[in-house]
Amino acid sequence: MIDLSSPSHPPAGVVDSAVAAADTAARTAEVSVRQLDALPDLVAVQRLYEKIWRPDGKTPPVTTELLRALSKAGSYVGGAFDGDELVGACVGFFSPPAHEALHSHIAGVAARMRGRSVGYALKVHQRAWSLQRGVASVSWTFDPLVRRNAYFNLGKLAASPLEYLANFYGPMNDEINGSDDTDRLLVGWLLDAPEVTAACSGEPAPALRAADLPGAVVGLGVSPDGRPVRGSTDGPTVLVAVPEDIEALRAQDPGRAAEWRRALRETLDGLLAGGARITGFDRSGWYIVDTSPHGGDHERKVAK
Repeated sequence: MIDLSSPSHPPAGVVDSAVAAADTAARTAEVSVRQLDALPDLVAVQRLYEKIWRPDGKTPPVTTELLRALSKAGSYVGGAFDGDELVGACVGFFSPPAHEALHSHIAGVAARMRGRSVGYALKVHQRAWSLQRGVASVSWTFDPLVRRNAYFNLGKLAASPLEYLANFYGPMNDEINGSDDTDRLLVGWLLDAPEVTAACSGEPAPALRAADLPGAVVGLGVSPDGRPVRGSTDGPTVLVAVPEDIEALRAQDPGRAAEWRRALRETLDGLLAGGARITGFDRSGWYIVDTSPHGGDHERKVAK
């Protein structure tokens, strides 16, 4: 059972091992990661996010003033540095204190650093920082159509899918989301869970593969010309596809991107609403969904 609303306290040694894992992740990514509270660093976070989401100079996703307030209030503002240059940042704020939880609102990494596991180093640092402060769980959302993010969150970090949120933020009209609806998948991270501890130590569980699941049915597939094809959800395991690169598709063919949004919402949200559970993500582009009676037998609440 997954219950992210109940407080827990990590066993002795968990915090120390989390800090060690964060140090290792940063060294592997060849960056330094630290908590940010100085005004110049917070200005740099806003500028980095502007480059990622708002290159046209419009309102940034997070302002320096808000970052300053969050930092002063004791929330999480972490930054990854390549030498003296800020190349990645992650921002989170606390959920109700009784839940001992943090909501990780936004994270971004400079395009030139892709492939260096900077985002992973930031999240592992956020886990260590949270455990040091008695936080039991972290939640965040991501666009379920973005294949690399689905693999990163569910596979590499071992986060647990909790809820499908249709058009969660409303129109954003930025470089990444375009004019598409902002559907999100809410995930939770139980920080001292064995699978999370292993993932943050660089030893995630072997990824599930759609090809290794006999009897699985395709609930949403891909046509030869790249369009979504609705299938059957009548089976104990349902495979739900996402396109190879939804961000490129939004730029090249917004209509087809919107078609994928509608199809994924109808299929994945429908399955989760019916009590099914996402058990993994095949890196080749498939959500793996368990629809058996025990599949939905877990707590979907999360501190908000």
